[in-house]
Amino acid sequence: MDREKLERQIARYPICEYAFIRTEEIRFLDKVRYICETECPQYGKSWSCPPAVGTVQECRERCARFEGGFLFTTLAEVSDMENMEEMLATRMDHEKVTEAVQALFQEQCQEVLTLSTESCAICEKCAYPDAPCRHPDRMFPCVESYGILVTDLAEKSGISFMNGAGVVTWFSLILYRESAPAGHKT
Repeated sequence: MDREKLERQIARYPICEYAFIRTEEIRFLDKVRYICETECPQYGKSWSCPPAVGTVQECRERCARFEGGFLFTTLAEVSDMENMEEMLATRMDHEKVTEAVQALFQEQCQEVLTLSTESCAICEKCAYPDAPCRHPDRMFPCVESYGILVTDLAEKSGISFMNGAGVVTWFSLILYRESAPAGHKT
């Protein structure tokens, strides 16, 4: 992977902060999944959320197949952090950036896994559990749905997650493998 080229390309997007990480740095916590189960209204309603993404252990194993990761943030200003509708309205701009950055990694890597914010909102109503995902190439599971405490990973990487009053910090994590796994024929 040509990291310098990638960083030049990434500079075109409104990314606030980023860090390249090793997959071993990612902590997977069942308590993060518990929050999904008990507090998120999307639990059990989307291909991007649990239980559709698999158990925390399955997510850990899936992520362990990758050589590295790219954690990044974008920022959005809102007038009222308590207004969930206003806050979520800023998310789609972040998702567009995530899609563009994913494409940059796909150009240089054998395989990528993209995790992003909240539950997928591409379709008005998700096909889960009755039919396969309609947009598997554009659907990004939520970072937290994998049991990853994103604030812990951000802290380890020197990325801010508290950026002031009225500022929403959106995170995405792109895991990548530059070459095919040993014994795998392309």
